[in-house]
Amino acid sequence: MRQRLLKLVPQMSAILVLALVTPAVWAAWLGWDQHRDVQPDGTTTGPYEAWQVIGLVLTLLTPVYWAASRRYIAGAVLGTTVGLTVAAYYDWSDDSSGLFVIGVGMVMVGSLAVTAAGSAVIASATRDGRRSAA
Repeated sequence: MRQRLLKLVPQMSAILVLALVTPAVWAAWLGWDQHRDVQPDGTTTGPYEAWQVIGLVLTLLTPVYWAASRRYIAGAVLGTTVGLTVAAYYDWSDDSSGLFVIGVGMVMVGSLAVTAAGSAVIASATRDGRRSAA
């Protein structure tokens, strides 16, 4: 029983760390840009630019790699998914149409799928926290 508990603590710690780091990274990349851009033809774009979302994804690769390379797959997947979902909900919840819930759901499903696949690749490419020789 004690061995099982000792294995659970690092997983839970990884979930907690990633669930706290992810909204901070969201705020750093996406939280400051809240205005839509109006084009000359009257259409609107935004509020985020592609480079901001790419920066968010690339920045999140570091903590996901850290967790997945140490075999904390649940921590990498659940922590990142929870963090992105909470950040999207908080950022978009002022939408009066209520359609933000669909976007938040898409963020949740997409981040779950991408971090699960990415974590599996990272975990299989690393061994004991180091790159495998083959």
